[in-house]
Amino acid sequence: MTRRVVLLFLAAFLLIGTVGQAQAAGYRYWSFWDHEGDHWVYATQGPSLARPSDGDVQGFRFAVSENSGDAAQPRGTADFDSICARTPAEDGTKRVALVLDFGTASDAPSGETPPSARTACARVSPDATTADALAAVADPLRYNTSALLCGIAGYPKSGCGEQVSEHQEKQEKQGSTTAPEQQDASDDDGGPSVGLVAGVAVIAVLAAAGAWQARRRRNATR
Repeated sequence: MTRRVVLLFLAAFLLIGTVGQAQAAGYRYWSFWDHEGDHWVYATQGPSLARPSDGDVQGFRFAVSENSGDAAQPRGTADFDSICARTPAEDGTKRVALVLDFGTASDAPSGETPPSARTACARVSPDATTADALAAVADPLRYNTSALLCGIAGYPKSGCGEQVSEHQEKQEKQGSTTAPEQQDASDDDGGPSVGLVAGVAVIAVLAAAGAWQARRRRNATR
């Protein structure tokens, strides 16, 4: 097999290896953050488990992200004194400042428009969780059967942490009329992707070419 054929084999394998990477974009979900000092830190507990202290600032951001490392942070004011300026302290309660960032139009599910970002000061009982504080100021909340927070103040209306491919994200941005159910069925039918089939076909052709060249060299030496 000539050096050229070997290089073509290598290119075909690289093509197959990059097909899956080109399809992945991330997951569409509400991320949860703690404000520490002057910056946001991705929360290590879910809102139903976290128990903030009086004076804490916490944030939520709706976006499409691959993982916590690249998750979009809440935007806007994150200062407790500013957010809770009109909510006086009361004995037997605590105040938690919340930053609610509903994301951008490009991150919104098809057919939905994100509300404007806002802040709120929740006055709740001392043992209240972040979920309790959120329910006090941003009802209705929506959870799935695994207690994952899916919607804040009714946004989004449906969906919960679904995976979004680059192709689907592009279609949504362009206002595609294809139903989400149809997109899911075509993307996740368990069959090989077009890129994978093409890559296998390329390898088959290259293998045939290599075999033909090998036979040609053997015949030439006889």
